[in-house]
Amino acid sequence: MSVKIEESWKEVLGGEFEKDYFVRLTDFVKEEYRTTVCYPPGSLIFNAFQMTPWNNVKVVILGQDPYHGPGQAHGLCFSVNDGVPFPPSLYNIFKEIKDDIGTPVPPSGNLTRWAQQGVLLLNATLTVRAGQAGSHQNRGWETFTDAVIHALNKGKENLVFLLWGSYAQNKGKFIDTSRHLVLKARHPSPLSANSGGWFGNRHFSQANEYLQQHGKEPITW
Repeated sequence: MSVKIEESWKEVLGGEFEKDYFVRLTDFVKEEYRTTVCYPPGSLIFNAFQMTPWNNVKVVILGQDPYHGPGQAHGLCFSVNDGVPFPPSLYNIFKEIKDDIGTPVPPSGNLTRWAQQGVLLLNATLTVRAGQAGSHQNRGWETFTDAVIHALNKGKENLVFLLWGSYAQNKGKFIDTSRHLVLKARHPSPLSANSGGWFGNRHFSQANEYLQQHGKEPITW
């Protein structure tokens, strides 16, 4: 099957695209985009891979599924297009960065600049129906993104995995902590963050310290 995904990722994941689950997933997604409004735009479904090729990955952030409001999702977890108001989780991420390393809250919630530095912003589910959170879950995307994490876990060394909330932590539970740094915290959504366990996690400074210890450029958060 021909899937429009960045070439280095196609080499790593090529076998997935021929599997029965992915064929069924593709048929489902095509029909959803044909008959309903879905996000992100079709050309941006694999944007995380386009922005962060396999050889560039240094940090992995796991989200759940795309924002389901108009103009928000563009294929990078937690990120929104320029000019779109910050969703609460993203604002709390920026607030923690400011508290951790002093970087002011930026004017835009577009995280493309992170992706271009090697931060893979990966949602577990890559598409969603407008206004219906979780509507494309359990259709095969989770199997595909599990394969992505397995490939990174086995094929690379000294990555930083940022697992926020129980969903991400469960999805990344098999990551080899002797090869990679795994940092866990509560989810940055207001309900979770305000009950403790998000603010003060210092994940961003810890990630950079680890990258520098292993000869990699830190991320400009």
